[in-house]
Amino acid sequence: MQKVLVPLASGFEEIEAVTIIDLLRRADIDVVTACLDRRRVIGAHGIKILADTHIDDIDYREFAMIVLPGGIPGATNLRDNQTVQDLLGKFDKDNKYIGAICAAPIALANAKVLKKAYTCYPSFENQIENKGYLPDQVVVSDQNIITSRGPSTAIAFSLDLISKVCGEDVAQNIKTQLLLV
Repeated sequence: MQKVLVPLASGFEEIEAVTIIDLLRRADIDVVTACLDRRRVIGAHGIKILADTHIDDIDYREFAMIVLPGGIPGATNLRDNQTVQDLLGKFDKDNKYIGAICAAPIALANAKVLKKAYTCYPSFENQIENKGYLPDQVVVSDQNIITSRGPSTAIAFSLDLISKVCGEDVAQNIKTQLLLV
């Protein structure tokens, strides 16, 4: 069974985090949520999630992918956390998948793992020096980096992540279960 790491920072976007966690688990992916400080992490809209573990206790070698939910200040907390930045560098060096949605590509840019083409929540491209912003794309894959725009694109993003880890057939099966035609 493949493992995916989802760091949760205070102020994460709940729709994105829960959609990613839920859909990947439906695909029988072992999703591990990791907090940056306290295990009970509060999202941008007051929803509380109990993380599985602490980010400092992660061995990145166990994971096929790391996925960052957006939200403010969640994305800036991920960007400013040295452990997250180090993990992003290690995942990239080993050519493992890295996903980021909404404002979270700012954390990828800060870690210098963002490739040329990407998308993000509109206006956050202004915080990213990379000029490969694709504003009209729902999901953008460039090498091992997968990015998406925001809460309304979380299902499409999650399905793309599933296809990367488990294959297109599994992603299509989850899409069918969700009644996405």
